[in-house]
Amino acid sequence: MQISYNWLKQFIKLETPIEETAALLTDLGLEVEGIYPYESLKGGLKGVVVGHVISCEQHPNADKLKITKVDLGNGEAPVQIVCGAANVAAGQKVVVATIGTTLYDKDGESFQIKKGKIRGEESFGMICAEDELGLGESHDGIMVLSDALKPGTPAAEVFEITTDDVLEIGLTPNRADAMSHLGVARDLRAGMLQNNPNQHISEILTPSVTKFKVEKRTLKYDIDVADSKQTPRYAGVTISDVEVKSSPDWLQNRLKAIGITPKNNIVDATNYVLHELGQPLHAFDSARIKGNKIYVKNVPTGTKFETLDGIVRELHEEDIVICDDKSPLCIAGVLGGSYSGVSATTTSIFLESAYFNPVSVRKTAKRHGISTDASFRFERGIDPNITVYALKRAALLIMEIAGGEITSDIVDIYNKKVEDFNVFLNFNNVNRILGEEISKETIKKILVSLDIKVNSISDLGLGLTVPSYRVDVQREIDVIEEILRVYGFNNIKTGSKLNATISNSSRTEDYKVQNIIANQLVSQGFNEIMANSLTTPTYSTLVNELNENNQVKILNPLSNDLSIMRQTLLFGGLESISFNINRKNTDLKYFEFGKTYAKTLVGYEENKHMTLFATGNITQSNWNIKVQPMDFFTFKGYIEVALERLGINKYNAKPTESDIFAEGMSYFVGDRKILDFGLVKKSIAKHFDIKQDVFYADFKWDNVLTLISAKIKFTEINKFPVVKRDLALLINSEVAFNQIYQTVKLVDKNIITDISLFDVYEGDKLPEGKKSYAISIKLQDANKTLTDTQIEKIMSKVQSQLATEVGAELR
Repeated sequence: MQISYNWLKQFIKLETPIEETAALLTDLGLEVEGIYPYESLKGGLKGVVVGHVISCEQHPNADKLKITKVDLGNGEAPVQIVCGAANVAAGQKVVVATIGTTLYDKDGESFQIKKGKIRGEESFGMICAEDELGLGESHDGIMVLSDALKPGTPAAEVFEITTDDVLEIGLTPNRADAMSHLGVARDLRAGMLQNNPNQHISEILTPSVTKFKVEKRTLKYDIDVADSKQTPRYAGVTISDVEVKSSPDWLQNRLKAIGITPKNNIVDATNYVLHELGQPLHAFDSARIKGNKIYVKNVPTGTKFETLDGIVRELHEEDIVICDDKSPLCIAGVLGGSYSGVSATTTSIFLESAYFNPVSVRKTAKRHGISTDASFRFERGIDPNITVYALKRAALLIMEIAGGEITSDIVDIYNKKVEDFNVFLNFNNVNRILGEEISKETIKKILVSLDIKVNSISDLGLGLTVPSYRVDVQREIDVIEEILRVYGFNNIKTGSKLNATISNSSRTEDYKVQNIIANQLVSQGFNEIMANSLTTPTYSTLVNELNENNQVKILNPLSNDLSIMRQTLLFGGLESISFNINRKNTDLKYFEFGKTYAKTLVGYEENKHMTLFATGNITQSNWNIKVQPMDFFTFKGYIEVALERLGINKYNAKPTESDIFAEGMSYFVGDRKILDFGLVKKSIAKHFDIKQDVFYADFKWDNVLTLISAKIKFTEINKFPVVKRDLALLINSEVAFNQIYQTVKLVDKNIITDISLFDVYEGDKLPEGKKSYAISIKLQDANKTLTDTQIEKIMSKVQSQLATEVGAELR
């Protein structure tokens, strides 16, 4: 949000440098992210002064050039300037750009005035035409000024160049009250009173509306508000005989300084009051309003409406719409219509000022993909009790700059007043939470400076009334926060003794463990992603294990696509992969730390996860490196290296039961699952328009943390060696690894300690309907060394069982 320093000074007396004001605002919670200069004319005519032409003679080497002597009013001898203008003459007062001055052309390109020679004669400056200064388009000759001007007078004073400083404030969403110059001035005054308790700080100077009066009652509109919950307050008035034209310079400069492009005096006046007081307004061309009644209501879904930006939109039945007898005129609180807007032919207007339900406006703005200055404020909650005051202020401003007269009484529909908030503040709670005792008198002064009314005082605390525009201050803790930010975070003293709790094992702190693994994965070429925790409910239909009844639904979603909390991190990663593949980034490796959310019979649960994604090629194409696509074995290697880095070396592998994977495995420590991984089903990838293989791993991070934070357990190392045998099997395409795992495990549960899948191949080199699995089998006896005979006997039985049960052949 941009705040003009000059504009701010109209509300409160400011004599301190802008840097000090910015620091105070930042301390108050309105963080100033930057200070930027504004000039109504680029360059501000710095170095350009009034000059007096003492003499003017013909250039000896050029018929169209003159040699002038010009007094610059600096107490030094007149300077020589060569000038090509036909109208230059002795005795004139002219505009001179001195040596070193930077001027800007109409395209914003700069050029610097330097000492030079023109046809053999020295020139020490430039006598300027209006287009050379950016003051107009004429280049017929130099500008000739009033004889009354003194040489040396800065041109910026002659042409009233406006300069300003603009504060860029990073406003947090809860501070709806500060979305205007008035709001910032209120906060600033509170801070100044706290910092300078003995100094007189002036009250906030708000624009007077005492001159508002109804001249005639010749143009009146009745107002019909269909739903007072959607539109708690709606007011309007008519102004006739206005002249639509450009706004005066002072108004244009105010808007330009904060990044608003002026349009015409009527629209500019409503924008001015919006940024001055924080109340959005809208002006309708009364000639375009059919009938004598304004309706604030909902219209059927699918109703066509062309907005001011020229886009024809389909309205929704929940949108609040301003209508006449025939058709919609405006999407309430968001954007006006192209048909009813103010134009050059407008002579009378209906001026609207309202308070719309914040949730309704937010939904409408998101639904139509519109963000305006008005919707930005309505969504966060404006002051419902400033509606009529702002209407009068805007009406008077319009009459000042566009003429006209008030031709109706103000119609104000306000069925149920939005009440202020009543809060009781306990003094002990203030001191306990702030960690420092603040005097009761200081607390009262701070609250009064924030326009919080003290209704009752006791030894225990204060009975307070908080103004309705402070939508973020409704509880005692909110009031305490207000006291703290005005009292000053930096003024809270730190005790000389600090108590610290030292963990026995800092490595088990979650964020540290995450950093360890993140560094590991980044070194292997992975990039971290952070996907939205909100997702679309339709994704749950892609995976059987995601129960729709377990979805955590958002009460007021921004859109249907972001209406539930995610039950898995899979879909966010696939969205990112799809986005990159569509932009020719096909070799991808991601990791993400995040949470999943589910509704259970006993409430809600939240679980931590770490996920890995890999797709495309392992390495980029190079003249001496053969391109190798990502495969199951390589991806499995990334996972096991991560587990080793975590210190988890003992785990059991089983075929996964998750229907996310076409082929996959699960790792367990005891009966505790620590991860699932494998090749994502093609049907799921296809939903995201992904045609290449995607490998995915889901670490159950809560379980991982408990493993690495558990006390170290010692077990005797098996004295007898492990024997490893690999088998390459040719099997039918429909056979899953789970079937192979179970078949092999049943051969001898005591000797066969591990079965893992390390390679999968499906290609045109195999018979149709076939695929190749490479499995690794570990054999170990706890009591003796296995002999070759025993090993061969077990492996022969394994091969026989695989052939019988799943039709496997050795390759």
